[in-house]
Amino acid sequence: MSTDVTSPTGSVRPAETGAATARAFPNLALVKYWGKRDESLILPVAGSLSLTLDTFAATTTVQLDPAGEQDRFELNGHLATGTARDRVTTFLDLVRSRAGSQSRAIVRSVNEAPTGAGLASSAAGFAALATAASAAYGLELDTPALSRLARRGSGSAARSIIANVALWHAGTDDESSFAEEIPAPELAMVIATVDSSAKAVSSREAMRRTARTSPYFVAWITSTEASLTEMVAACRAGDFTQIGEITESHALRMHALIASTEPPIRYLRPASIEVLDAVVALRDAGIEAYATADAGPNVAVLTRPADAAAVATRLGEILGEDHVRVVGPGPGAHLVPDPVPPAGEAGT
Repeated sequence: MSTDVTSPTGSVRPAETGAATARAFPNLALVKYWGKRDESLILPVAGSLSLTLDTFAATTTVQLDPAGEQDRFELNGHLATGTARDRVTTFLDLVRSRAGSQSRAIVRSVNEAPTGAGLASSAAGFAALATAASAAYGLELDTPALSRLARRGSGSAARSIIANVALWHAGTDDESSFAEEIPAPELAMVIATVDSSAKAVSSREAMRRTARTSPYFVAWITSTEASLTEMVAACRAGDFTQIGEITESHALRMHALIASTEPPIRYLRPASIEVLDAVVALRDAGIEAYATADAGPNVAVLTRPADAAAVATRLGEILGEDHVRVVGPGPGAHLVPDPVPPAGEAGT
């Protein structure tokens, strides 16, 4: 296969042999994405902002299979079926339509994050798939176009195309809804893994239920728009304290919103609440730390890099050292030379 690569923020160059491998990282939202106003195009009800991480990467190889009758999807060395395979095929159909191709593909992906546990595994997965598939099918996409494409697989994947701090514009149509990098102070996160198992209610289903049944959904949209405006200003000003305060308050609002659905959905566990309380205690002790959690039980703590070790030590006392990881800003999605090996071969 071609070994051409791109920089994390560069455009995708077409592969020469119908195969490409890409690597992308999850992102954790500081201003949350929760709710779609267009299910088909995956347009959000409001914009959002996130930090792309430097861990839990997804690496995906797309190999065109012109003789194949259907797409084949291998995830972490196992043949995927059902919804997982269908989502990949639907996404590849979109790429094929743009490339004018009818070739099926073999997709092999290794995801280092727990799948479906609220650690943005789908964001990294579809960002890597979008980058690899675009190259394999010969599409030349700049970064905004690649972000728009990744969004069609998973909304938050639009942000995992982008390095460091990504601002996802809600937009009004497909063309105007994409993510871009914005300046921000140096940030660190401490990931506290409370439970790595897949959640009972997917984010997609929970978003639908929230929009359909929560009496607070309209207020959520308007307050998110206000929070995003404040957050962008804080990032550009390098105001870490305001960034942290907005991050924590917006996360708590989202989980309160989710709990207001019928029937209620609760992602946070007792151990999650214990971590949240510990973060408040750290602030009282003079260490600036602010908690956030995506749609799952796991908690991420935003802090200054110099304070990350102290925060990790405290959370390790609660959950155990093996359940705590310090992470920093990560790169955007990019092509890499080494393909994911087929299932059953070394490395799978």
